[in-house]
Amino acid sequence: MKSLICAVASAAIVLGLSATAASAQSYPYRDITNVVVWGAGGGTDTINRMIMAEMEKHLPVSISVTNVTGGVAGSNGMVYAMNQPDDGYTLAGISESNVTAAVQGGWGERFDVWYPFIVGGSPDLISVPASSPYTSLKELVDAAKAAPGTIPAGASGAGSIHHLNLLALEKGAGATFKFIPYKGSAPAQEAALAGEVQLVVTSLAEQAPLIEGGKLRPLAMLTPESAEIAGQTVESAFTMYDGLDAYLPLKQAIGFAVAASAPDDVKQVLTNAFQEAMKSDVVAEWAKMNHYDIGGQSGAEASELFARLESSFAWTLADLGQTTVDPASLGIPKP
Repeated sequence: MKSLICAVASAAIVLGLSATAASAQSYPYRDITNVVVWGAGGGTDTINRMIMAEMEKHLPVSISVTNVTGGVAGSNGMVYAMNQPDDGYTLAGISESNVTAAVQGGWGERFDVWYPFIVGGSPDLISVPASSPYTSLKELVDAAKAAPGTIPAGASGAGSIHHLNLLALEKGAGATFKFIPYKGSAPAQEAALAGEVQLVVTSLAEQAPLIEGGKLRPLAMLTPESAEIAGQTVESAFTMYDGLDAYLPLKQAIGFAVAASAPDDVKQVLTNAFQEAMKSDVVAEWAKMNHYDIGGQSGAEASELFARLESSFAWTLADLGQTTVDPASLGIPKP
């Protein structure tokens, strides 16, 4: 009997020590999931899959990437990620376009509920299918002015940077297109190739393979600078329409985020892995080959940048008459 009691006591001690050890395990001790809020194959998806693969090299676990799309300005994916425990095992693959979700009624949160990490971004441009009759931005805009709201234009969801750039082009050039929202840049570009839309606004990084393959014809950069691609110069739309500088340029900031309420040690582990990943030659070469500008911001610096984007984008949408919620009611300051 005495030996039985000792055995039971020993087993209890072992179990207790095991439970204590499990609860004391340092982050991360199991795999992480990154929920990209935009569609597969788009810029946010591509960047997140690349940077997660590099971060894995500096973590003892794997990071899986999945897509939860839809809603307003990526709100479905953000709501899903935010509803998971704030323990660092669920990340959100995000972009600057997500800052407009609140003013468009997608959800009721300011962007400061996230603790973001910025990999980089690529400038937007407007292109048409190679078979399009439009060979210049002027021809396209003149056609839109002649028949307002009839020329279908593709971009990722309402409130995305690509949608904002389309709205800014309309405002600055005095034309009106028929906006068709898609769940990401890749579907929008596929729609252009399929003839569903007559023009598409996405980033240079996303369009580059299609331009180089002769499937898309670039008409103009939606930035003050021109760009070189596939042996041709894509001129800036700013040189064609004076009114554009009132709303453009709008810059990309693509990366990922963890809940701002996550423990400090979780944020520090993610920051260390992110910083190491951003130093790699893989990231530098990838950015160069894919027409991206490197960012590398995290923590307070990235949060401040997103706060400025939220202010700029929200009030730009308000000025364009495209908000359902007053930015002021959410406490979003004017830029």
